[in-house]
Amino acid sequence: MYKISEFVEMTGLSKETLRYYAEVKLLEPAYTDPVNRYRYYDDGSYFEAMLLAKLRRFGFTIQEMSAVMRDESFARLEALLEQKRAKIQAQIRELLAQAEEIDEFLLSGRE
Repeated sequence: MYKISEFVEMTGLSKETLRYYAEVKLLEPAYTDPVNRYRYYDDGSYFEAMLLAKLRRFGFTIQEMSAVMRDESFARLEALLEQKRAKIQAQIRELLAQAEEIDEFLLSGRE
């Protein structure tokens, strides 16, 4: 079992994030001491925390992360990741088109 401070160091998630994830039932401590209310995490919690950190990095919303965590088989994860990739690729195309438009505008101003 890991104290919250140890778990923060291991995962890179902040204490506030861990508390929020517990509040919204995304990642609950493996054990909470009934006397001092200290939270403890285990190796399974570590796997879940790392998955949540990666999903957040990929731009998943809390609702999307909840859906992934509820689906213990992670069957929807691949489809959601494909959707995220397609959305990111569309944003890249849009930004590249904007950059080209800026270049054309600058060029027309120099002529």
